[in-house]
Amino acid sequence: MRRELPPMIRALGNHNYRLWATADFVSVTGTWMQVLGLNWVVMARTGSATSVGLSVLLSTLPALLIGPWAGAIADRFPPRRIILAGQTTHLVIALVLAFMVWQDMPLATIFGLTALAGMVGAFESPALGRFAGQVVPRHDLGNALALGSIINSAGRVLGMSLAGVLAAAVGDALLFVLNAGSFVAVIVTILVIRTAELHPLAVAKADRAGVRAGLAYVRRSHMLVVLFTLGFVLSGLGRNYQVTMAAMAEGPLNSGAAGYGLLSSVFAVGTVIGGIIAARVRELTLPLLLGAAAVTSFLQTVSGFLPGMLGFGAVILPIAAGAVLIDTAKSTRLQLDSAEDMRGRVLSIDGAVAAAAGATGAPLLGWMCERLGAGEALLVAGVVTLAATGVATLASQRARRQVVEPVLATSAA
Repeated sequence: MRRELPPMIRALGNHNYRLWATADFVSVTGTWMQVLGLNWVVMARTGSATSVGLSVLLSTLPALLIGPWAGAIADRFPPRRIILAGQTTHLVIALVLAFMVWQDMPLATIFGLTALAGMVGAFESPALGRFAGQVVPRHDLGNALALGSIINSAGRVLGMSLAGVLAAAVGDALLFVLNAGSFVAVIVTILVIRTAELHPLAVAKADRAGVRAGLAYVRRSHMLVVLFTLGFVLSGLGRNYQVTMAAMAEGPLNSGAAGYGLLSSVFAVGTVIGGIIAARVRELTLPLLLGAAAVTSFLQTVSGFLPGMLGFGAVILPIAAGAVLIDTAKSTRLQLDSAEDMRGRVLSIDGAVAAAAGATGAPLLGWMCERLGAGEALLVAGVVTLAATGVATLASQRARRQVVEPVLATSAA
């Protein structure tokens, strides 16, 4: 059953998507409560930001190492089964973490469970992506992804806000228990969703299954290669604003932790605006993605030289909005422009690329901020991302010609 709604929220006209969006909001809120709780526990026990960084690395590294294998599994088996198994495992891990934090157990055991949770998430992520493409029809997928970005931003803000209050009032262990409850919401949603209203995707057959077949498919698709390469550069040098905002607040802006908190809030508002813009767009096309990449890259080049907090914050807002627009358009194109039986592997490769970009981009930007200065680092990184966008534009035009010319030749014959 589908309701007709305004274009901006048209995906919510699908009953299954309404259920899934609600579960997603609950899950994201719980996840960010646990993230803040885990980071605070590690910092309180060690007093080391490096240890917090190690915890984050342990949770994200599995996506880089096992992503393609997870995608191959997602393309071969029903995503609902994978998600149910993953969410159940996450629930158990969250409860065990709550017990460990409550009992002040050694940090090494907490790190081990963090790595395990990251591994489960890496296997589950491409299945979640495939399932998100089943709860809406093809023409509503872009809108669903845009609404998903708004839900993620809202859940992140709510989760971190609640975590700060609850951790101070009743202790960190409760945050992990509440996150366990958020997994129950997803499990119940999977069980009650209307399977007759799902939009099934093709499953990989034996001759197109496996990691090697997926990598060969990506290599043959010039457009996917362009999207992955551009995504790596943009994510690595144009998206790690947690590094450059901190450097600007501590350096040229001289505003300290308060200034960094204010800039983070402005950035969060920008992500919501970006999600709203993406939701209002009827079709998230490649030219839109490239245009947003060019504008945000240019703004980045000048952001470090604008006067004061007001000038820098005024540019951070559209940059954050552009980042969400870019990510939503890229995710839409990756899913709609790839074969259905390859979608899990395409999404897992995208996740691995994003993980690699974060792992290399953040330290590189930090090094440039220390050696060159924060404003100069933003300038250099912005020039690189702007150049990468130009190259991607030319490459995408060439890839489209390579697709069109054989079709025209066949028609003429």
